[in-house]
Amino acid sequence: MAAAAHFVFLVLLLLAVAATTQPASAATAKEKETHIKVYWHDVVAGPNPTAVQVAHAATTNTSKSFFGAVVVIDDALTDGPSLNGSKLMGRAQGTYISAGKDSVALLMNMNFVFTAGKYNGSAVAIMGRNEVFTAVREMAVVGGTGVFRWARGYAQARTHTFDLKSGDATVEYNVYIRH
Repeated sequence: MAAAAHFVFLVLLLLAVAATTQPASAATAKEKETHIKVYWHDVVAGPNPTAVQVAHAATTNTSKSFFGAVVVIDDALTDGPSLNGSKLMGRAQGTYISAGKDSVALLMNMNFVFTAGKYNGSAVAIMGRNEVFTAVREMAVVGGTGVFRWARGYAQARTHTFDLKSGDATVEYNVYIRH
């Protein structure tokens, strides 16, 4: 009789394990991986800037890193590197803060809000360190909305062009999202 009770216990234990693991594998089966490539246009000069400094530390003007500067952005996201010759895919809205005392390293906190294409109405939240003069910078995708609800992943940034005189920049972003 003890062997039969032991067998029943093992069967119930296996059923319990199977019941608790099935929803996780069902969720994984539905999960998608999406790669999006966009160009981020940070315009600080001219009559219509998309990046505006709203605060700075007392050392900002004397520091080579602009440590302490806070910038609010509403930058265009396009499908190609030309701001005026490429299709507008959305906006990068948020802030970046110069957080590197000895290097130009920004804390990026922004939403890529898509306004065109199959992701129209959806957004991904990106946050992380961006050491501007490094060839490839990686930041985390920490959430999303719309088709990107429950998003996680990473974004890689590569500077496409940077105008030292105006401060305007175009950065290629490759965003890898699981959702």
